[in-house]
Amino acid sequence: MGSPPSSLQEAQRGRAASHSRALTLPSALHFASSLLLTRAGATVHEACTFDDTSEGAVHYFYDESGVRRSYTFGLAGGGYENPVGQQGEQAANGAWDRHSHSSSFHSTDVPEAAGSLNLLQPRPVVLQGMQVRRVPLEIPEEQTLMEEAPPRAQHSYKYWLLPGRWTSVRYERLALLALLDRTRGLVENILGVGLSSLVAFLGYLLLLKGFFTDIWVFQFCLVIASCQYSLLKSVQPDAASPMHGHNWVIAYSRPVYFCICCLLIWLLDALGSAQPFPPVSLYGLTLFSASFFFCARDVATVFTLCFPFVFLLGLLPQVNTCLMYLLEQIDMHGFGGTAATSPLTAVFSLSRSLLAAALLYGFCLGAIKTPWPEQHVPVLFSVFCGLLVALSYHLSRQSSDPTVLWSLIRSKLFPELEERSLETARAEPPDPLPDKMRQSVREVLHSDLVMCVVIAVLTFAISASTVFIALKSVLGFVLYALAGAVGFFTHYLLPQLRKQLPWFCLSQPVLKPLEYSQYEVRGAAQVMWFEKLYAGLQCVEKYLIYPAVVLNALTVDAHTVVSHPDKFCLYCRALLMTVAGLKLLRSAFCCPPQQYLTLAFTVLLFHFDYPRLSQGFLLDYFLMSLLCSKLWDLLYKLRFVLTYIAPWQITWGSAFHAFAQPFAVPHSAMLFVQALLSALFSTPLNPLLGSAVFIMSYARPLKFWERDYNTKRVDHSNTRLVTQLDRNPGADDNNLNSIFYEHLTRSLQHTLCGDLVLGRWGNYGPGDCFVLASDYLNALVHLIEVGNGLVTFQLRGLEFRGTYCQQREVEAITEGVEEDEGCCCCEPGHLPRVLSFNAAFGQRWLAWEVTASKYVLEGYSISDNNAASMLQVFDLRKILITYYVKSIIYYVSRSPKLEAWLSHEGIATALRPVRAPGYADSDPTFSLSVDEDYDLRLSGLSLPSFCAVHLEWIQYCASRRGQPVDQDWNSPLVTLCFGLCVLGRRALGTASHSMSASLEPFLYGLHALFKGDFRITSPRDEWVFADMDLLHRVVAPGVRMALKLHQDHFTSPDEYEEPAALYDAIAANEERLVISHEGDPAWRSAILSNTPSLLALRHVLDDASDEYKIIMLNRRHLSFRVIKVNRECVRGLWAGQQQELVFLRNRNPERGSIQNAKQALRNMINSSCDQPLGYPIYVSPLTTSLAGSHPQLRALWGGPVSLGAIARWLLHSWERLHKGCGAGCNSGGNVDDSDCGGGGGGSGLTSLASNPPLAQPTPENTAGGDQPLPPGPAWGPRPSLSGSGDGRPPPLLQWPPPRLPGPSPASPAPTEGPRPSRPPGPGLLSSEGPSGKWSLGGRKGLGGSEGEPASGSPKGSTPKSQAPLDLSLSPDINTDASPSRAAQDFPCLDGSAAESGTPTGALGDWPAPAEERESPAAQPLLEHQY
Repeated sequence: MGSPPSSLQEAQRGRAASHSRALTLPSALHFASSLLLTRAGATVHEACTFDDTSEGAVHYFYDESGVRRSYTFGLAGGGYENPVGQQGEQAANGAWDRHSHSSSFHSTDVPEAAGSLNLLQPRPVVLQGMQVRRVPLEIPEEQTLMEEAPPRAQHSYKYWLLPGRWTSVRYERLALLALLDRTRGLVENILGVGLSSLVAFLGYLLLLKGFFTDIWVFQFCLVIASCQYSLLKSVQPDAASPMHGHNWVIAYSRPVYFCICCLLIWLLDALGSAQPFPPVSLYGLTLFSASFFFCARDVATVFTLCFPFVFLLGLLPQVNTCLMYLLEQIDMHGFGGTAATSPLTAVFSLSRSLLAAALLYGFCLGAIKTPWPEQHVPVLFSVFCGLLVALSYHLSRQSSDPTVLWSLIRSKLFPELEERSLETARAEPPDPLPDKMRQSVREVLHSDLVMCVVIAVLTFAISASTVFIALKSVLGFVLYALAGAVGFFTHYLLPQLRKQLPWFCLSQPVLKPLEYSQYEVRGAAQVMWFEKLYAGLQCVEKYLIYPAVVLNALTVDAHTVVSHPDKFCLYCRALLMTVAGLKLLRSAFCCPPQQYLTLAFTVLLFHFDYPRLSQGFLLDYFLMSLLCSKLWDLLYKLRFVLTYIAPWQITWGSAFHAFAQPFAVPHSAMLFVQALLSALFSTPLNPLLGSAVFIMSYARPLKFWERDYNTKRVDHSNTRLVTQLDRNPGADDNNLNSIFYEHLTRSLQHTLCGDLVLGRWGNYGPGDCFVLASDYLNALVHLIEVGNGLVTFQLRGLEFRGTYCQQREVEAITEGVEEDEGCCCCEPGHLPRVLSFNAAFGQRWLAWEVTASKYVLEGYSISDNNAASMLQVFDLRKILITYYVKSIIYYVSRSPKLEAWLSHEGIATALRPVRAPGYADSDPTFSLSVDEDYDLRLSGLSLPSFCAVHLEWIQYCASRRGQPVDQDWNSPLVTLCFGLCVLGRRALGTASHSMSASLEPFLYGLHALFKGDFRITSPRDEWVFADMDLLHRVVAPGVRMALKLHQDHFTSPDEYEEPAALYDAIAANEERLVISHEGDPAWRSAILSNTPSLLALRHVLDDASDEYKIIMLNRRHLSFRVIKVNRECVRGLWAGQQQELVFLRNRNPERGSIQNAKQALRNMINSSCDQPLGYPIYVSPLTTSLAGSHPQLRALWGGPVSLGAIARWLLHSWERLHKGCGAGCNSGGNVDDSDCGGGGGGSGLTSLASNPPLAQPTPENTAGGDQPLPPGPAWGPRPSLSGSGDGRPPPLLQWPPPRLPGPSPASPAPTEGPRPSRPPGPGLLSSEGPSGKWSLGGRKGLGGSEGEPASGSPKGSTPKSQAPLDLSLSPDINTDASPSRAAQDFPCLDGSAAESGTPTGALGDWPAPAEERESPAAQPLLEHQY
């Protein structure tokens, strides 16, 4: 490259002085200067470095033919190329080349008098890939004169040493970057110097103490040097780096690990020499002895010497990942915590557990330090047990991420900060998700406030009753047997019977859901009896059996410690009891499916096999829980390895795979050792380059990925306007389809935790991975945090139209195996509903299994139609244009600004010429083939021809408007409609580049108008700028509505012939349908808010296709197949992809590691990696699902228990008690009759409890007020007395009640005088009653309005009149009851009807007020019908 202009001019002046001639700038600079002269301030200069892409920078290069060229960068990355091919310029260019001062430009001098001997020409940089290469020139060897190149110009940088003292660093920038890393600030410099000094000091300290001798001194010095040099220049690529390029965290990882190991060696040596702790024997192992410390020191020493090998294989993660992993493992295995989602949440979760353990430790220590009387439990120990169970319950229900909790606290304590954040938010539709999450967390906290107190009191009472001491010889085995039996039935037998292939022997599930036999799911999944049984047994396990097991073990161990002090000190024993009890209870609350096996192995191992090794059941149970978790990991790893390398189903993706398959067989023992180590440290075991050779990767947390990556959708809210109009960003299918996975994530957030509790996904645990597969949606769901009533997950959506390998694996998980009749080499068939031998054998050698074939989830069904086929002929385009015009007229007549537009002087002046006789708009875009109102006589669009076609539609639309408007043919309304219709069609023609006769330009213009790109180019249309709402509110929605009407035209062509039908159809579409461009943020907002239907016009730009599709979405319940994948298979394949792409830098897009392998779903799993390792179209953020948001589970268990709910229940019970007593004393009626307003006699209204059972409503009917009410009395739900608006009715009430027999009168009965005032009944207590000042509100919450007196008539007003109820039509009602009594009792269900003055007719047609029918209080009533 060329040097700066100043250096070039100095070199030219030097040459001019020595050779007596002047050289000018190369002609390329003059060429670039001439091109950039029009730009003010544009300076053309020769580029100094490779990276100089500033405006005016000139680069020189040779093309593939050896022709020298120049390239000048312009504005925004553009530029100009100048072919330097003139023969007269070669001398000047050669002279310029000889005196280039650039360090990256290699040149040779070319003498002027060379004559016929052409010397070697300079070979500068070729810009392709910005790599230096020499261009060979075809010069005969005999004419080549080899001359030594002149020395490079040396660049130097002044480095400040002392004030006024500088030194020169003779390195160019690229060479300096190749030698040293660039630090980003003073803090990094200080940290680097501090760490390097600490490494040197600790290394000197260990050498001084003589830990290393002979050759190991040299090896240790190499380790020190490598750790220090990594602070100067990081290793790129690094085997433990999760990202490409420079990773500043990795640069500090080696010295940090070195310092930790050196400190550990020094500390262990000091402990072994001093022996501050007495040796302790635990499970046959002697701890805290001198040999123990020295052995640990030697292990740490050998590990430190192996640092080069360890870092080469990437066995140690970067520092922040290691910190998060250690904190998560300590919290999970030590205190029973859940998984962490970031280093900060890991610190928060462990701090919370330590705080709870510290609080409980004092109570436990105080309880076991005092002597226990015989058959008596101290009060302090009972308090410890109560607090232990209550705190464990509370911690198990809290997420490790405190973000939502902190936002809730901030909104309560610092509301001004919340308001400020809302003010600074962008003006876009608000996302309801944060408010829902805060509400859910608030409900959990309110429930825990009550439940923790109840649990603590009950546990205290049970512990103080001495039942665990009195029955300790029998109670323990009874609890163990009960836990084992319930666990086996709940977590093994029931899930196996519900699987798609039970025990891989049967071809159908034994316990089938109701939707199993349905071809197309039409509603939400129904709760089956075995789902209720599964949820109930889980509750019994979590809240009764395992707390009793832990409390029994705590009491027995504490009594043993107090009676017979063992070798442990009381302080250590109290700590072990506290930590073990906290861990076991939290684990039982969070993940009960894994507990019964742990308990069974504990009993078998320490009660029957090795009773002499037992250290107390509590400590044995604690140790076995750690051991079982590692054994489960080892089992999953071995299953993955054996399934992956099975020779009869291995798929070789490359030649390396074929070579590695036999090579891995002799190393099976090493593979087993690696599996043991990886299970011990919870590290992935990944196949090398996707082959049969496995190596251990570095430790990772359950979250696995170290970056918080999630998909950023490209739409109009985050792109520039010019790119939206010209290049249409985000027009690919993957970006547009990602919104469906986002909606699927929202649906899972509401239902996932509840479905897991109901057993619809089978057994589950933290770290498990599932695949959801449907017709077009294929997503991987990764469970990260599993708590008591909460699940944190991440969804990774794959491409709709995936690769060939993905399609083969999707077919493998969706195809049935019932048709397979093979047995080895023959086909004898199989028994009914039983798998054949080959099918059963093949299913056992898979890393996945189908747990549910009909999992119902709310989503969108997607239908796409090719727009080209719908608009191919001119008649179809004419229909679209006609609907376009009619839609514009509709939106004009419906606009609230119509009067302002009609009275606008500028608009009226601009449209006045169209009324002139003979006026026609003869734009070339209008034609008879597509415009129905085209005036052939005037060759254009005229007002008379427009009125001949559309005047009837205009008049009808105007008649439907509330205010009358002039509708004559020459009225301002018709003129405005004509002007807007002409403008809209001209805009379509302009967007089509005046080539609307062709299909492709027509579709291009239609899509441009659909997304809102209106180009007003004609002066006759500039009047529309008087109010931009004419475009935004009339023309733009007209285009979109026309597309919907045109699509409906294919189903029923004559449906919209009548104006009334067309008007109603447009109004209905406008109300229930969202028509928008997919790049509009309103599209995403509509989908996430569960809009019933949506429509869009999509322009798909792929490598091989350029087409337009009409996308129609309808919200409905979709059916998915749930496939559980071996979690170690997923972790291993993810780790293998990271190693292959980041460390080994395999950029082959068809590499063998992503070829399909049906037994492990290799392609689907590798495709779901974070970009750029994989290519998912959507990766969700970490999302938390709570059990309280599941409607069916909420209806099954009831709402959250809170103080307000308890108060409402007590008040309602008190009200029912008073009504029941009053009804029983007066007429012998029952409580149900009196609650419904009966009580007028024993043969009054039939009790609701005696009604026949009603069909359960579907979720569509319960979702809102869209569905019409069934015939019958519209009895609204009774709001609560507290007036909180909850409106949850008592369980005995059912809605709707059965319609009473008898015909309904056609009209209400006339009123007959005033209604008698209603005296206060026994269930109605005024605020100041005769018995005192405490009483219930008379009408508040009992069907009346707030503040109404108990007498039934408002204060200060006359009583309203009411017609007596005609009860003679019903044979079930005693007609002897007085009308006044009936009129008094029945309206208590709905007191607002009497106050509004609405006459009341017969019981069958008794209307309910609109405010109660539409009240949100009716929603909880419907939820209880599941």
